[in-house]
Amino acid sequence: MPYVTITTWEVPEGVHQEVSLRNLREKRLPALKALGATRVIVIRTSDRTTAAISEWPDKRTRDEAYAAIAQVREKLRTEDGSRMTGEMLGEVIAEV
Repeated sequence: MPYVTITTWEVPEGVHQEVSLRNLREKRLPALKALGATRVIVIRTSDRTTAAISEWPDKRTRDEAYAAIAQVREKLRTEDGSRMTGEMLGEVIAEV
């Protein structure tokens, strides 16, 4: 059963969001795909915030990737100051 994570992110005052978005496009998204994500969508929600929706084939795949995901998050946080402000996750129970 497909599994989805939704995370929200914020870049600090004084950091241009384009720096964070470049890291996202060049590092974070390719890392998630390499770890098994089938699709990742990022939405700009304000000048300093984004939301990311990551789709996984199943919970097991996402759970197995979790340690590597945490390492990527920490590495990029030190590079651009972005911080995760929230996370929701769960199995897809309906879709159109």
